[in-house]
Amino acid sequence: MRTPAQPPYPAHWEADVVLRDGGTARLRPITPADADRLVAFYERVSDESKYYRFFAPYPRLSDRDVHRFTHHDYVDRVGLAATVGDEIIAVVRYDRIDEHGRAAAAPADRAEVAFLVQDAHQGRGLASVLLEHLAAVARERGIRRFEAELLPANTRMAKVFTDAGYSQRRSFADGSLHLTLDLEPTARSLAVMRAREQRAEARSVRRLLAPASVAVVGVGRRPGGAGRAVLAGLLAGGFTGSVHAVNAALPESTTELGGAPAHRRVTDIDGPVDLAVLAVPASRVAGAVADCARAGVAGLLVLAAGHDREQQRELVRLARSHGMRIVGPNAFGLINTDPEVRLNASPAPRLPAAGRIGLFTQSAAIGIAVLDELARRGAGLSTFVSAGNRADLSGNDLLQYWDDDPATGVALMYLESVGNPRKFTRIARRTAAAGTPVVVVRGGRHSGGAPPHGHAVPAGHASEATVSALLGQAGVIEADTATELLDIGLLLAHQPLPQGPRVAVVSNAEALGLVTHDACRAHRLRPLDPQGLGPTARPADFGAALAAALADPGVDAVVVAVVPTVSETPGTAGDPTARLLADLAPALGTALADAATGKPVVVAQLALDELATALTARGIPVYPSAERAVRALAKAVGHAEWRASAAHPGEQPAFTDIDEDAAAEHVVTALDPRRTVTLNHVATHRVLTAYGIPLLPAHPAPDARAAVAAARRIGFPVALKTTAPRLRHRPDLGGVRLDLTTEGELRRAYAELTRQLGDPAELRPVVQRMAPRGVDTVVRATVDPAVGAVLSFGLAGAPAELLGDVAHRLLPVTDRDVRELVRAIRAAPMLFGWRGARPVDTAALEETLLRLGRLLDDRPEIAAVELEPVVVAPHGVTVLGATIRVASPPPRLDLGPRRLPAF
Repeated sequence: MRTPAQPPYPAHWEADVVLRDGGTARLRPITPADADRLVAFYERVSDESKYYRFFAPYPRLSDRDVHRFTHHDYVDRVGLAATVGDEIIAVVRYDRIDEHGRAAAAPADRAEVAFLVQDAHQGRGLASVLLEHLAAVARERGIRRFEAELLPANTRMAKVFTDAGYSQRRSFADGSLHLTLDLEPTARSLAVMRAREQRAEARSVRRLLAPASVAVVGVGRRPGGAGRAVLAGLLAGGFTGSVHAVNAALPESTTELGGAPAHRRVTDIDGPVDLAVLAVPASRVAGAVADCARAGVAGLLVLAAGHDREQQRELVRLARSHGMRIVGPNAFGLINTDPEVRLNASPAPRLPAAGRIGLFTQSAAIGIAVLDELARRGAGLSTFVSAGNRADLSGNDLLQYWDDDPATGVALMYLESVGNPRKFTRIARRTAAAGTPVVVVRGGRHSGGAPPHGHAVPAGHASEATVSALLGQAGVIEADTATELLDIGLLLAHQPLPQGPRVAVVSNAEALGLVTHDACRAHRLRPLDPQGLGPTARPADFGAALAAALADPGVDAVVVAVVPTVSETPGTAGDPTARLLADLAPALGTALADAATGKPVVVAQLALDELATALTARGIPVYPSAERAVRALAKAVGHAEWRASAAHPGEQPAFTDIDEDAAAEHVVTALDPRRTVTLNHVATHRVLTAYGIPLLPAHPAPDARAAVAAARRIGFPVALKTTAPRLRHRPDLGGVRLDLTTEGELRRAYAELTRQLGDPAELRPVVQRMAPRGVDTVVRATVDPAVGAVLSFGLAGAPAELLGDVAHRLLPVTDRDVRELVRAIRAAPMLFGWRGARPVDTAALEETLLRLGRLLDDRPEIAAVELEPVVVAPHGVTVLGATIRVASPPPRLDLGPRRLPAF
């Protein structure tokens, strides 16, 4: 008798996950090769846990059990295992059943599910994450409901099902609890999943930034080298945990190195190691990672450069499979200024001062420069991570950590790519809305080049303009340079957000006051007339003027602009400049403390660099020019406006007139799993009409006679235009004839069109009824694999395309989103009566945008929609041309179970 072949292994179900305690595990389908591992796993499970699983004493698995639990068809019977190293620590399985609870095959849409978690790993969130992944597998296989039988005393497992957020039903019968879960994701199940993701990823970062013990691997026997530098930094910074030096070449008699206990291997260290800093050459990193895996190290910092993508992939696989996360390779280090930690795991010679700035950077050079500038300006930071090649730990992880870190008031990030824009913007929006602004510099965003060798490649191909717009929609503040990044960060870390754009300018120099005033206007702030104090102003005069400005209800922020005063004997005890430097900081600080109005104050100085340290210590940011001070303030004003709008995001209208079924029929019918399909004009018209989007019918005119017949049916005046792809968006070629009022005019226009542009079969002319006059616009909606569905808007025509005057919003959108979208383009005044023109019906335009957004929300098979031109008249909107492309929808990873990204 022939044995059935083992079904194909579903490798796409494999996943690395972060657990509740910050450690990692590997999830994968169980295979027949797992028989011995399964037996060993079962032997480590307590009798109580076995009883809860099987409802009876079950001390060991029979051969038949082992075969059943390791042989699956991956359709009607599926088992998943969570592993650390080569050890199984938890399993979950489902068996498809019918409505009577008996074994069944597809298309039965329910399955019985059961878990078993090794006792030593209970409480780490394994059952919850396994349930998420098994539910995703089940939905893929056509299963819509899970059923589970539990003993009433098994409250921990009942809580796993209850807390998952799925719709559920429960009943009691025959002494057991029966649970039924509907597996369709709900708003609550997604919220639960993302909250767990945030806590787990934040904990994984916390384990790296607040270790109780650190081992530096690769400490040289003589001074010099990265290992000795890191070791010296840890000791000099006063790290509160234990520090160990590791060097494989040490004589066995050596017990101390560089001021720390010495060991030849990490496995020789007595006690747990939370963080291992690998300061060894790239060729030795893999061996060091393996040694750390055997020692049970919690996390790794890899300083070495020179790994290619395949080598990095192997390092990450090895580390994650043993519960570790990696910072690097090519990292500069980790810093945590918390007095309870005082971690300087980097080659930096000293621990920075404590402050409220969190800093993440891929580039070591940028990180060093920003750290140096922070010190020079007398500012501090809370935490710092230089992730280098970002093979594992990323900016997303740091945002998860900073989201609930009370020590961090602002998150600064230098990114060479946004690897997962959809997740990044989701996390950044939540973090910024909760009160921790996120400021980002994206290196190389204008270069058009590929990321540096070995670095992560951005998912998808979203344009720079699209990504920038979506970051802004998420509340991310973009800076153009690392200097501006720090300028903004210093303001947001120590000053309140301005409540509006009204700025008071206080200065002791008329010229500097005017420069500051002009800078405010250039950044769309509303400066009051500068208040000149004169060159003889004393610190008390500045303090009084500042206090008065802060007390003024018509002021939202204050810029103090200072220049040196003139002295015949500079540098003497009586030097006015010296007195100004000595007394200005206390005077301004006193005025701020007395006012307590919640209004930001920034200082711009010329040739008074010594002010920076004194004022920064009092929380007042100082800038070496008025332009830099005002630019940072303008960013703060913009962020305050975003915060206000985020608190009232708007609504999504119900649109009860939409016919979803009619649109779905044409979209689904056209689908081809092998390619993207463009709907014909009839299907396009019916889909848009079903959603209330007014597309003007276009009547084919293969010859002049057909054109005239069509015009007779719809009535004159008409328009004649080509629809050939090569002539689209080229009005300069004369492919459109408007306001044709008679048959004679139409025939002459048809003859001219074909004589100038070619064969009608290629031109594909159509006749349309003339639309009301208005402003021609373009509306597009596209599904980008990196960022999701994006709605774009701009005016029609070459100038708008040439200047890139297009605004974008991530779907879904609210009524507030589309109002902002319409007004975000530079040419928006054209819609609102520019130069005395009649304003057009922007309300109808906004409704069209909302309806198009709803279409893409409802039909994930739609890959792109282009409406061009959309004529916005004084009353109503008319779409003259439309293209809809459909394709098999891409997977929505953000709706799937939690998993770490594959490198």
